[in-house]
This record gives sequence, structure tokens and C-alpha cells, in this order.
Amino acid sequence: MINGQYAGNEAKSENRRYGMEESPSSRRQASASDRPKPHASRYMPGLDGLRALAVLAVIAYHLHTEWAPGGLLGVTMFFVLSGYLITDILLAQWDRTGRFDMKDFWIRRAKRLLPAMLTVVLFAVLWSILFDHSRLPAMLGDVPAALLYYSNWWSIFHQVSYFQSFGPLSPLGHLWSLAVEEQFYIFWPILLGIGLILARKNRGKLALVLAGLALASALAMAIMYRPGEDPSRVYYGTDTRLFSLLIGAALAVVWPSRKLKTNISKSATKTLDVTATICLIVIAILIFKSNDYGTFLYRGGMVLLSLATTILVAALAHPACRLGRVLGAKPLRWIGARSYGLYLWHYPVIVLTTPLVNTGGPNMTRILLQLLASFALAALSYRYIEQPVRTGKFGEWWRRVMRAPEVGRKRRWIALGSSVALVLVLGLAMKGFAPPAEAQTPYAGTDVPAAGSGETNAAGTPAAGAAAPAQGTQGGASTAVGSADAPLPAGTGIGMTAIGDSVMLDIEPYLTAELPGIKVDGLVGRQMSQAPALVDQLAAQGQIGTTIVVQLGTNGSFTDEQLNELLTKLSAAKRIILVNTRVPRPWQSVVNDALSRATSRDGRVEVLDWYSASAGHDDYFARDGVHLMPAGARAYTQLLVEALKKD
Repeated sequence: MINGQYAGNEAKSENRRYGMEESPSSRRQASASDRPKPHASRYMPGLDGLRALAVLAVIAYHLHTEWAPGGLLGVTMFFVLSGYLITDILLAQWDRTGRFDMKDFWIRRAKRLLPAMLTVVLFAVLWSILFDHSRLPAMLGDVPAALLYYSNWWSIFHQVSYFQSFGPLSPLGHLWSLAVEEQFYIFWPILLGIGLILARKNRGKLALVLAGLALASALAMAIMYRPGEDPSRVYYGTDTRLFSLLIGAALAVVWPSRKLKTNISKSATKTLDVTATICLIVIAILIFKSNDYGTFLYRGGMVLLSLATTILVAALAHPACRLGRVLGAKPLRWIGARSYGLYLWHYPVIVLTTPLVNTGGPNMTRILLQLLASFALAALSYRYIEQPVRTGKFGEWWRRVMRAPEVGRKRRWIALGSSVALVLVLGLAMKGFAPPAEAQTPYAGTDVPAAGSGETNAAGTPAAGAAAPAQGTQGGASTAVGSADAPLPAGTGIGMTAIGDSVMLDIEPYLTAELPGIKVDGLVGRQMSQAPALVDQLAAQGQIGTTIVVQLGTNGSFTDEQLNELLTKLSAAKRIILVNTRVPRPWQSVVNDALSRATSRDGRVEVLDWYSASAGHDDYFARDGVHLMPAGARAYTQLLVEALKKD
């Protein structure tokens, strides 16, 4: 996801390149032509601290912590940081030499990104081959997309949701943001060079152009976003995420780090600190209060976050900022320096070690172990992969091996042959271990047999339209759905309407058996935003009852306004039961809170608590952790039937 971390280390790298790093060993390694120059970039420790906060927010989001629902905004912070730092480095080079060394720029990009990423990709593939073949089908596309930096567009064109994915997640799903930044880096030096030539010495004009382009990108996000629908297109798109990078770049044009001086007035220093603190508070509020489906996030929220981060970066980049020294404290600086590795490793560690079905709530022991593993792997990557490649030590070692007398040529052929063999073996293994196409149904309810077929869906429950179980029983067993009470008389469901998504499809045969005459309308992937139109359609057909069951929220969150629109459409209903959700995704609490709030606005509304009823019952759920096994379908139906019997 994030390249801002390595962009920050790029400033350090520039210092090493020109002999400005504090490390004595770095100074000894610098050649005569690489001695200090007056316009070299300087190291800004406060930005390492900011990187640390950003990566910790992202990790909290991927751990599904309820206290940081906006943790995904850490990505936006990294985009701003990356845009600023890379542009600052490029402008320093332009001011020294009057040109960009494009070859050197791209080589250094590859040296900083590829080695650690290749290690993570190899780890994820080997783990999946050895321990979890179900992830391999997705990785067949994810691996080349990650290595060639088009992951974000791969996900867009193949409609891979960042938010709604059920079943086994790809451990490489987080690399989309590396693709966004690398696409930026490919073209940015060229475009920046053209801009500098056209702007001549008027850098302010160039900054205004960058601000205008950023505004166009932000408007594209706002226009393309559809409230209540999956926002993955605008979340992944280079075109709709470019504004954060461009805002950071514009800051570098007007606020170059190499020209900032420490000798400023006390009042100016105080202004820096107060401004930086306010921006940090704004960022914290957005991270703690935003949610990934909120309209505000895509229609101004990310822009606000980008602006707050930009101003904070400007303050922290200034050597007189005291908050920069606070955020530059050693623990935060340590995390920030390793934030690239932390981002690369934490997601596969979490994805590969978290059970798909987990109804027992957060497991603190597992979370602590995941954090420990992520930090340990990031530290090892930094010390033994990233740093040796960055400083040239790995290259020196490799050249010594390749130039060894007598066996040098043989070793070269062995290395080449081994690399080709490894790629072939991994590719064939991934292909060979991938489940057949018919076994890759993502969740229950996708394939619905013809009516009366008696077939079951992927979760193991009778599919919608399948032969219904005998009233009150399943498969001839004596386990009645409503075993606590006698089955309801025939026709009891008349006047009742149940609408929902694929979970409703899971329970439909059980529900219609218990409540003959009930109208059930479930649809795979249905969102709350689609429900008002469905109500209009059912009303036109005379199929809306006076008692309504609404089961929605599996596929994403919704706003209070969207729920109110549905309730308004149901004005003729006397009783409305909203069933809350259990879904291992960040929007679970957002959905359930919205449903709870509706009870205070409308006296007809009550919430049926499936979330609590299913707690601790992993056996209720299919492997995706969402759709229902037979035991879960029976339990869900029993809960609903008992609620409907109360009047």
C-alpha cells in the first residue's frame, strides 16, 4: 500500500549519497565526488514519526479494531508524504544540476521497493502452497500484478472489492497502493521537468497548476463515488487518488526542506507548533471517527485529511518545529524507518493467521502475536534485505561471488538456472494446487438451483428455490426450527414480507417452511441503497405486507438517510424488524449502530439481535465467515420466527 515510508528513507539516502548522514560509517563510504553539497536534502526525523503513526493506523484498520475505523486513511497520509519527499529530492537535484538523472532515479526506486516486496510475495506464495491452497486462485493474478505494479487496476478491472471480499483474502491485496505510487514515479520526473521548464523561475505558478490538477482528481473521486455502493473503484484508482500525491508535491515546490532555517522568531516557532498540533488532532479525529463507506470520506474527507497532513508535514519539515522533535523520538523514528517493511509484512501475517470464521470476538493473544511477528519480520527485512541493497553491500557481495576465480561462470549459470526453475516451480504449483473452477464459489447463494431441485448451495444450506424442508424439520430429522413451540398454522406468514441479501437466500427454505405464505425476496450482493426501489416494485405487485423483515448490511454499510428512505417507503407497514449483522468486515459495527439508531426515530422499528445470538457459534457459518451452514440457517430462522410470533 505505502511507498511514502521508503520515500522518507529516500531523503536519508540522499543524505548518504552526499555525505550528510550522521553515521560515521556512511561518511567513510562516501567517495570524493559525493561529499557534502549545499543543496542536498536533509533528514527530517519528525516525518519518520509521522510515518510511524500512519502505518500504525493502517495496521489497526486491518486488525478490525473498532476504535480506528478510519485507519485506512494512513494510506492517504503516506501518499502526501511520498509526494512531498520525492518532489523535494527531485527539485534539489534540479537546482544543483539543472536536470534530472532519470536512470538513477528509477534504479534507486527499484532498489528500495523490489527486494523487500519480492520477499513478501515469495513468502505468501509458499505459505499458500504449503498450508492453504484456497488462496491460490486469486494469487494467480495478484502475483504478476504486484510485481509489475498494476495491482490497483487489476482489482478494478476484475471487480475485486477492497471492502466486500468474502472468503479467503489474498495476502497480497494490500499492494495496490504501491502500484499507485510507482505509476506516479514513472511519469512524475518527466512531467515535473516539463513543468519546471514551462514555469521557468515562477515556482508559484507551478504550485498552482499542481493544486488545480489535485482539485480535478478530488472532483473525480467525489463525482464517481455512489453513496451506499462499493467505493472500491474510487479507492483504488490512480486517477482518483492522485490528489494526495499532488498536494504533497505542490508543498515541496513552495516549501523546499533545504531552504528552511532554524533561526526564526519565537512567535513563528509557536505558530508552527500550534498549527502542527491542530492538524495532528484533525487527523486523529478523522481516523477515529471516519468509516470506509461514509459519503463524507469520498466527498471531502480524504481531501481534508490530505490538507491537514500537508500542513503538518510542512511544520514537521521545519527544523524549528518542537513537535517535530517529539514525533522524532527514538521509538517512533525506529518504527517510521521500518514502516515500508511493516506495511509489506503486517497484512499477509494478519490475513494468513486469522481464522475466516471467528464469532468469539477479538483474540488479544493472537493479535499480540501477529503484531510481534509483523515487527520482527519488518526489522529483519530492514537489516538484512532493504539496508544491504540500499547501501550497496548486497551488490558488492554478489559481485564478489560472481567474480570468484574458476567457478564464476558456473555460479552465474547455476544462479540463473535456479531462478528460472524457482519461478516455473512456483507457477506450476500455484496452478496445480488451485481448486477447480466449480469449487471456487465465493459464498453461499451464488448458484441457485432450479425450484424443486433439492440441491444445496456452497455453504451447505438448501439454496433459494430448493425443495423446502418439511415444516419444522430439516432433512427428516426431528430438530424443529421452532422446537420451543408448536409449528405455526398454515398461512401464518401471509401479510409478512422479508427482504435481504444472500443471507436471506440461505434461510429462505427454512423460513417459508415455518411461515407458509410469507413473501421472501433475497438477492446476492444487495445493498440498502437498492431496497427502496425493491419496495416500490413489490408494492406495485401487491406483495408488501404489514409486517416487514429487513436483513441488509452484509455487503456494506449505509447512511441514516438511506435507511430513513427505506422506512419512509414502508409507510403502510405496522411493524418493521431490522435484523443486525455479523460479518467479519470493518462495517459491521457501522451497520449495527445505524440499525439501533433507527429504533429511536420510528416507533414501528425493532432490532433483532442476530449478532449476539450467533456469538461463539463458529459452526453456524460457512468458510467465508458470513453465509450460513444448516445449523446457522436453522438458528437464524428460529430467532426470526420467535420474534414474528410476538405481537
